[in-house]
Amino acid sequence: MSWTESVPDNSVISAIHGGQTTKIAPRERVTAPSRKPPLGTDACMVEEKGLHSSLHGASNSSSHGSSQSSETAQQVSAVPLREHNGGLMTAVKATLVRDLTLLLRRRGEVLNPLVFFALVITLFPIAISPDPELLAVIAPGLLWVAALLAALLSLDSLFRSDYDDGSLEQLLLAPQPLVALSLAKVAVHWLLTGLPLALMAPILGIMLALPAGSYAVLALSLALGTASLSLIGAIGAALTVGLARGGVLLSLLVLPLYIPVLIFGAGAVQAAIFGEGVSAHLAILGALLAASLMLAPWAIAASLRISING
Repeated sequence: MSWTESVPDNSVISAIHGGQTTKIAPRERVTAPSRKPPLGTDACMVEEKGLHSSLHGASNSSSHGSSQSSETAQQVSAVPLREHNGGLMTAVKATLVRDLTLLLRRRGEVLNPLVFFALVITLFPIAISPDPELLAVIAPGLLWVAALLAALLSLDSLFRSDYDDGSLEQLLLAPQPLVALSLAKVAVHWLLTGLPLALMAPILGIMLALPAGSYAVLALSLALGTASLSLIGAIGAALTVGLARGGVLLSLLVLPLYIPVLIFGAGAVQAAIFGEGVSAHLAILGALLAASLMLAPWAIAASLRISING
């Protein structure tokens, strides 16, 4: 079987098979369309190249940025002590400002110890005797006992409000040491309770016929003594903060620890009245305050953790 050569369109293709010729209708040639490059091929190639270059640049910039970030992290980690100290001072300052603001808004809690102190000193001469010599003898002990009870009156609310609103738990979870934050709270208590009592005592001492030379010693001894009372009393306040009625238990806990401060504080005023040396009594009061400053904040922090965590 043999085929003739292809002829142009509309012609007849002959096939010879066994000596016979057969005419076959021609088939239309199907020509595949020529593949022309689409429009904008060069532009697409340029865009593709630009995309590869931009991706390459982005990878370089990302690696460069990661190297810069690692260098920055190393620089930040190189000075952790400076940031920690700044954070601690900021936290202590914020605690001082916060507690001062809250106590000044609740003026009744600030004025109650002062009013109690004034009422006791005012009513005592009426109940005993108006004799100036008798009042001058009992004045040092009376002023110190009244100041001690007035300071004790405000200790129950030292951590109570923070415990009720959940702020005390936030202090325990803070990154700053609880020792420093609790010391700041005790300092606020002394500023609004102990210091006003020390400044108010010489005025009330006039009612008790104290000699003029003993007023400065009275104020100084109360300033040193009430600071120790606030630090020691804060330990009991921290232990009883979780109790519903912890005021009575607080008094039983801290009153035995108040006795040394009471003895040397009243002794300093008594020595000033009789013209004796007061430096020994004031030195012992200062030593008690130094010991309280070193030991009491750690005991307060431990007591708070016991009261909160159980």
